[in-house]
Amino acid sequence: MTYGLRLILLSLLLLCTGVAEPARAEVVVSFYSHDFGDRFPHAFIVLKGQVDATGEPIDVNYGFTATSVSPAILLGSVKGEVQTSKPDYVAKSDRQFDVTIDDATYARLMAKVAEWRDRKQPSYSLGKRNCVHFVMELAEVVGLTVNRKSKLFKKPKSFLIEVKGLNPQLG
Repeated sequence: MTYGLRLILLSLLLLCTGVAEPARAEVVVSFYSHDFGDRFPHAFIVLKGQVDATGEPIDVNYGFTATSVSPAILLGSVKGEVQTSKPDYVAKSDRQFDVTIDDATYARLMAKVAEWRDRKQPSYSLGKRNCVHFVMELAEVVGLTVNRKSKLFKKPKSFLIEVKGLNPQLG
């Protein structure tokens, strides 16, 4: 067997076993809703996976809510914050759909989360900047079609079902 033939066979063997090319890392963004109750936010995302370029493991969630829930949210804008929820809250919530994203989209998504986190206060408005508006903008960042004129901005689950309906690739 010639050297060239051996090299070709070895290359094919490595390619077939997956050794020739490293496994591609990816981050999965899951969009969640939580029925109304005494815990917030009611719409949020969960990110899990690994950044391809750095190997950084990702396991975090983000939602947007008022820092203090009081009757003041019915009267106008109040102080808002991006927050993470405890695993039990996520477990008791409904995952509506998942989107797998690449490193560039992950970077844009994190920039959008930071934009909401760093907004001038008061940043939360029940009618204009609530948890549903937050996940709507994140859905756009990951390439989903959304209805910016939706009547469902106070109904997290219904809004995410609407987004799923606008994006047949979500199945």
